[in-house]
Amino acid sequence: MKALKILLMMCLFTPLVQAQYVSNNKKIADVYFQNKEYYAAAEYYKKSLQITNDSIGFVVPYAFDKSGKKETTKRSDYEYCVYQLATSLRLYKDFRAAEAWYALARNFSDPKYSLSSFFYGECLRSNQKFLDAIVSFKYFLNKDKSGDLYAEKAKTEIASCNFALYEMRYPRLYKFSKIFNQINSKGSNYTPFLINDNFYFTSSRPVPVGKGSGVYVDKKNKSKVIQKENPFINAIYEASGNPQEEGTTVKRVGVVEKGREFAAPAFNPNGKVMYLTSWTAKGTRKIYEVNIAEGNGATWSAPKELGTEVNVEGFNSMQPFITKDGKYLVFSSDRPGGLGKYDLWYCLLRSDGSMGNAVNMGKLINTKEDEEAPYYNSKTKKLLYSSAGKVGLGGLDFYESNGDFAGWSEPRNLGYPFNSSKDDVYFTPMDDNDTEGYISSDRESVCCLEIFYAKKQFITVEGTVLDCQTGMPLSGAAVTMIDSLQQMRVIAGHDGKYRFRINSNRGFRLVAEKQSYLKKGINYSYDELAKIDTLVNPRLCLTAYEINKPIVLKDILYDFNSADLNPGSTATLDQLYKLLADNPSMEVELSAHTDNIGKKTYNLDLSERRAKSCVDYLMMKGIAAARMTSKGYGFSKPVAPNQFPNGEDNFLGRQQNRRTEFKITKM
Repeated sequence: MKALKILLMMCLFTPLVQAQYVSNNKKIADVYFQNKEYYAAAEYYKKSLQITNDSIGFVVPYAFDKSGKKETTKRSDYEYCVYQLATSLRLYKDFRAAEAWYALARNFSDPKYSLSSFFYGECLRSNQKFLDAIVSFKYFLNKDKSGDLYAEKAKTEIASCNFALYEMRYPRLYKFSKIFNQINSKGSNYTPFLINDNFYFTSSRPVPVGKGSGVYVDKKNKSKVIQKENPFINAIYEASGNPQEEGTTVKRVGVVEKGREFAAPAFNPNGKVMYLTSWTAKGTRKIYEVNIAEGNGATWSAPKELGTEVNVEGFNSMQPFITKDGKYLVFSSDRPGGLGKYDLWYCLLRSDGSMGNAVNMGKLINTKEDEEAPYYNSKTKKLLYSSAGKVGLGGLDFYESNGDFAGWSEPRNLGYPFNSSKDDVYFTPMDDNDTEGYISSDRESVCCLEIFYAKKQFITVEGTVLDCQTGMPLSGAAVTMIDSLQQMRVIAGHDGKYRFRINSNRGFRLVAEKQSYLKKGINYSYDELAKIDTLVNPRLCLTAYEINKPIVLKDILYDFNSADLNPGSTATLDQLYKLLADNPSMEVELSAHTDNIGKKTYNLDLSERRAKSCVDYLMMKGIAAARMTSKGYGFSKPVAPNQFPNGEDNFLGRQQNRRTEFKITKM
């Protein structure tokens, strides 16, 4: 950023430079851009702006004099190319380079570049500059008064930046490592899929497609660009051996078909049918079925397009997934009837191999933006998928929802580091509990998806529930663990022991309860958990109670002849506050007692004021007044003699009588 500022200052203070504008490069760039060849488009927009490969950062090619008509024309071309270059880099997902060019474009006065500050914020967020991104999105909202889709997106982006700041401060427990072997080769490498110890994935690595040229056309300006066939073709590959080992080799599945690309393999649980996505440069994406050829289990038949239940003419269907029980085909599509761009849909798979009509997975799962790459665990009944339309860390994020296709729970973002500020998509598990597997992400790449190994890590929480009075284990006590992600409950065995495994160290609450005992809760903070893998709590004890049985509150102290609480008394009352907070249905009476020195009426009044002081303190802490009553008994209920039989003063007895008690009146 410092180098960028220096370059901008140089541009502002150097004399006016007259530069040649290469209009042909601009036309070529436009053709590439219209044909979604964003990398090539960016290179030619750079040439139009006279940016060379050895430039440090970037250099503004010339300054402009607004008074000159000729220069104004050049300025319009310049602004157009800067904006188009920024957009090409962004769509190519080179967010670092795009950020620098949008930093210029956001200052252009022409309304057609008004989205520059939004896209600048998007690039900042992708580059993990979350606070700067928030500033940019707010700036965009202040300028944009239309209330259109981008204004709504900007608000979601601000929420996402705040979410990302929190998530990265308190990371969840995952181990991540990028695959360093032939799997992550040139181009994009994505859609990992494991079945029967076979590892399949999609790659856009160079594929020989024979000789020939491609022609890109700008119909509006009647421009043409002739280029050799793009060697980066999406195809499906199979890895031999352990995908994480250095010596793993890969081979392409199926034959090369010129002009056609294949991606996203999924298998029927019987292993005899593969589903995939296929498309051509000018066609829509469709889902195909491939069967094992007759008589040769290693050869796949020619792909067969699925019917209109899945593929709708003129619309895209992609990323098939078959549930492990073989009951459903789930896929992503922009077909009519959806909520936004790409939605998740599912079809019932019948026993005879036919399919039911596609059903949209509903507004809890789908948004106005893209939902992609479904994975469903039939055992745990959890749906894992990626969405760009919810609050997250940015780009496509992984979300998890519980359900059974009849209905779904509110999806939960899986947080950092499972998600990043870029795209995170496609998951395949290595076990039935989804504790480890592989994902695709461009978190460490300038432009392209790569495959990562991911494994959940856990903190073990274990201990014993005891009776506070006897110290004996409490069989059958229920212990609940509550954190920001989930709630789990176990029943202690005959030995009173409980045990949890949790995937978060950002703090949690343990609550133990048993009939005829007061419920008790204990909180653990992030700081206590950040450096451990096992938390042992040897003594979580519960106190038995009886309705209307007085319990003495020790160390409730008052100054002589005063109803004001001594500062040392608050620690004991704080314990009572905790009991009331842990047991929200509990109602109590707080009572105060005196010895028999002094007049009866005076002691009764003093005790009533002292009991009320306790109630007032607990109300100040947040306990509702309706749950508490105060009562003064004076010296009417002694628990020890105030004098000995011979009439002498019993100091210890009077001390016991000067007490504060509470009793539970309702549970």
